[in-house]
Amino acid sequence: MATDWLGSIVSINCGESLGVYQGRVSAVDQVSQTISLTRPFHNGVKCLVPEVTFRAGDITELKILEIPGPGDSRQCGDSQQMDTAMPGVGCQVGPSQNGTGKLLKKPMASSAPQNIPRRTDLKSQDIVISPQQQCSKSYMDRHMETLSQSKGFRRRHNSWSSSSRHPNQVTPKKSGLKNGQMKSKDDECFGDDIDEIPDTDFDFEGNLALFDKAAVFEEIETYERRSGTRSRGTPSEKPARYRHDENILESEPIVYRRIVVPQNPNKEFCTDSGLVVPSVSYELHKKLLAVAEKHGLTLERRLEMTGVCASQMALSLLGGPNRLNPKNVHQRPTVALLCGPHVKGAQGISCGRHLSNHDVHVILFLPNFVKMLESITNELNLFSKTQGQQVSSVKDLPDTPVDLVINCLDCHENAFLRDQPWYKAVVDWANQNRAPVLSIDPPISEMELGIDAKWSLALGLPLPLGERAGRVYLCDIGIPQKVFQEVGINYHSPFGCKFVIPLHST
Repeated sequence: MATDWLGSIVSINCGESLGVYQGRVSAVDQVSQTISLTRPFHNGVKCLVPEVTFRAGDITELKILEIPGPGDSRQCGDSQQMDTAMPGVGCQVGPSQNGTGKLLKKPMASSAPQNIPRRTDLKSQDIVISPQQQCSKSYMDRHMETLSQSKGFRRRHNSWSSSSRHPNQVTPKKSGLKNGQMKSKDDECFGDDIDEIPDTDFDFEGNLALFDKAAVFEEIETYERRSGTRSRGTPSEKPARYRHDENILESEPIVYRRIVVPQNPNKEFCTDSGLVVPSVSYELHKKLLAVAEKHGLTLERRLEMTGVCASQMALSLLGGPNRLNPKNVHQRPTVALLCGPHVKGAQGISCGRHLSNHDVHVILFLPNFVKMLESITNELNLFSKTQGQQVSSVKDLPDTPVDLVINCLDCHENAFLRDQPWYKAVVDWANQNRAPVLSIDPPISEMELGIDAKWSLALGLPLPLGERAGRVYLCDIGIPQKVFQEVGINYHSPFGCKFVIPLHST
């Protein structure tokens, strides 16, 4: 009697570990208590093997999804497979005169292959079960119950095959039952054919790169403008968003050239925000300082302002808050300050005083002269009140590299100082020391620079410095705007919220 169930479509639940299998019964062995399914599906996915064999010990639940007609179950299965490929061809079992039932085929609607019919069309195909099938079904239920209680289970993969086609089975509907017996949900969801299983993962990044987002949004905006949806104020139009540092009410265009000098500049610079800063000649720069001093910006004020700005830049170059904090007292930075006996040297001494006040170890080099400028004498008196160290010989300078060298040796006027032995010795020491160099207000001519600088700090307006000056920075020394206008410079401050800004060559 077990052979009567060959060709039936069943669903076998093997628990959570093995899952659910569906397929057509190909063999039932009562001796070994096994059942084989051909063209199986595992959890709704078509298996790569043509046949799977189960032992009764591990079968948790067995459901009969479709019962073939009596006599030739395989013929019915083949006709059912044909029914899924061609509409109008089906397998219907009806009772015959002797009560055994016989196989009837519906006429073909067309000889050409067509698409798979919809689910609503499949429901119209009915299978009438004869009394003999009802009796056989009860026997099959008892047999499967006995089969599930026996011991042992073995799953066998006969051979690998990826080219076997899945027969889309039709959900049978019994006559006399309301709405018929619905097809299993797994078959409805996962019952389609899988021609091939991809061996590689889907390339999401590559396919996303094929999407031209800008072109799509431009097409959408073009369509909205033509259709007039934007003019009607549809919700699709989003307001513009601004950052915290952007001006929302921008009434006038930005003017980047807001400093105009009376003569054509030899060199121009620009700030980080794009403002153009022209260079000025040394004669115009000297005249600007003289007019500012006449209006009250004395040399002492200018020295103090230059010392503050230069010390702020030096502190940033030394590491800023990461280096200068109470937890890093053992890493106190060392600065070698090289000054000459002139106003530029007085600016360097003012910078060294502020650095020493910020707990920086400052070594000030200043040669001995019989007569010093009053500005240098005043700055030295203030510097002596700090913890800074003053030396007058190159031998007293450190042998090891320092953190920073500040160069204030050169001057615009006194060129004879470069021929002095102490000047040449200090220049040799600075070039041998591998520390970076910051020059404060360096001269214009590159031939006058004995020490190559990494950074240079210009005062008020930059001079046309060469490449040996390094990267140029500009500091605000407090010259009023009308003072610039008095010397013929149309000036608008480029500093913004800072007192020291970097300049870039244009």
